[in-house]
Formats: sequence, C-alpha cells, structure tokens
Amino acid sequence: MAFGITRAELEAWKAAVSRGDIAYMTHYWLDPRFPGIRTVTKVGCSDLAKLSSWCVANGLNPRYIHNRPPYPHFDLIGPKQAEILRREGLFGQLERFKPNDR
Repeated sequence: MAFGITRAELEAWKAAVSRGDIAYMTHYWLDPRFPGIRTVTKVGCSDLAKLSSWCVANGLNPRYIHNRPPYPHFDLIGPKQAEILRREGLFGQLERFKPNDR
C-alpha cells in the first residue's frame, strides 16, 4: 500500500515514465515481506532497455524490474535507496520520507 504522496505527484511520475524518462517517486509503504522497511522509491521508465541500463549502472539486477505496463519500475529499498536518492540530488525526497538506512 502506498501513501504519503499527492495525486499531482503520482500523475507527474506517471507522465515522466510514459515519456520514457527515468522518474523517481518515493512514498511510505508497508509490506510484511520487508519488516522494518517503511519507504520505497519507485524508479520508473517506459523504455525497458533504458530502465535495464539504469539498473546495471547502479549495481542492481534488472531481473527485478516490475514490468507492469504502462509504468514499468524498479523498487528501491534499504541502503541503496538512500544512496541513489543522494546521488541523484533528490534531497527533498530524502528529507520528506527519511528512508531507512540513511
């Protein structure tokens, strides 16, 4: 379940993904499979080759891309989430959601 974002933020992410941009959206998230994790960053792009390349460039396995048209995405959690948000300059998302393992 996703929460903590506005409809406008979700729509902006969807539009960027649809254009083939690499788009980041962090939100609060609860999943019993990941105890202690309370945020996720969805990195989306409709261009699967581009998203796969992004994964490889960031040391992530593209096998874990959620290929869910029209918004394919990779879920970032844990230490890698904060690392990538910092590297991408997405400090607003870091401060707002305070991902685990900052």
